[in-house]
Amino acid sequence: MSITDKVRSWFERPGDHDAFPPPGLSSPRMERKMKPTAPEIRNSRGLEQFVANLRDLMGLNILDLAGANQENISFLTNLGHRVYSMDLPKAIENAFGTEPAGQANARAQQDFLDEHFNYLPDTFDGVLLWDSLQYMSPSLLQGTIDRIHHVTTPKASLLAFFNADERALEVPSYAFRILDPQTVSLTLRGMRVPGQTYNNRNIEKAFGRFDSVKLFLTKDNLREVVVRR
Repeated sequence: MSITDKVRSWFERPGDHDAFPPPGLSSPRMERKMKPTAPEIRNSRGLEQFVANLRDLMGLNILDLAGANQENISFLTNLGHRVYSMDLPKAIENAFGTEPAGQANARAQQDFLDEHFNYLPDTFDGVLLWDSLQYMSPSLLQGTIDRIHHVTTPKASLLAFFNADERALEVPSYAFRILDPQTVSLTLRGMRVPGQTYNNRNIEKAFGRFDSVKLFLTKDNLREVVVRR
């Protein structure tokens, strides 16, 4: 499968000047549905730090794993960067189902990584992971982080969110939209089973190949994590 088929983006890929259409309709297999709720508007120190790491730089390649949405595209392109989008939580569900236990097959993991992260080294200067990593089994999580390390440039920045409630059997899954450099809108997509318990220690261990990991614990049980390659 070509990268064109793998990356849903309204903007060009590295080395390609063809525009892609917006992403298709959602998969019929989705998170456990919740009643529609109003978006939550919140200040984000992690987003603020991520944006600060891009300051005074132009023409960077940013991978947004929350799926293509106009707010994120407009914000990042207005900073002078290129945006490449993929809905990673949906891709995980389409490949493995809704339970992390379904991700155990090593060959299926490799096929998943080859399909969705088949980029050249040093392709991306920043990655917006949002909450996508917390739905992965430990082995798929580590494989994904290693692949992201491979396709990002030195000093690239990553932003990730993890639910900090270590007793939760299900955690909220959100759609993320950037409103300004310090503010993000979170819209509840549904509830999903986390792949493991996330605390500071195992988050830092997962990103052990990266130069630095900075964590911000918020009052509403979200850990915001900024990682430098």
